[in-house]
This record gives sequence, structure tokens and C-alpha cells, in this order.
Amino acid sequence: MSKKETEKKFEMALEKKNYLLLAVSFVIVIIGFLLMMGGGSENPEVFNEEVYSFRRITLAPLVVLFGFLFAIYAIMKKPKDTKEMEKKK
Repeated sequence: MSKKETEKKFEMALEKKNYLLLAVSFVIVIIGFLLMMGGGSENPEVFNEEVYSFRRITLAPLVVLFGFLFAIYAIMKKPKDTKEMEKKK
């Protein structure tokens, strides 16, 4: 095999920056789920209104959604080298 064939054979699917952005998106999703936690009651006969707080009903789902959208961006982002090669063609 030639050297060029060997280099292509071991090429990663995504660049290092894509994997880093993907890790950041997973951290954002985890933060969203952590924001949803809590609000339970110690006594099952007493209802706790904290379950319906802004943080758990609105903010946390938006943070999770943003994390998933950021993950899609991280996967779809093209490396700079590919963009420059496309401009030259």
C-alpha cells in the first residue's frame, strides 16, 4: 500500500474540535437535567409547589434542547481545511 492509502485508512470521522464541541454539548445537556432535579417532598401527603418552578418547567428543558442542538452543530461542523479546499475548486 502507498503512504496516501495508509493515511486515509486511519482518518477519524470527525476532527478534534468536533469532538471537543460534542463533549461541551453533552455537558450542557447534563446541566439541563441537573436543573430539573429536586422539588420533591419529604412527606408524600404534602404537595410541594416547587415542582412547578420556572427553573424546572421552562429553563431546564430549554437548556437541554440547546445542548442537543449544539450537539447537532458539533457533528455537522466542517473543518477549516475542507472549507478552504472547496473554495479552491
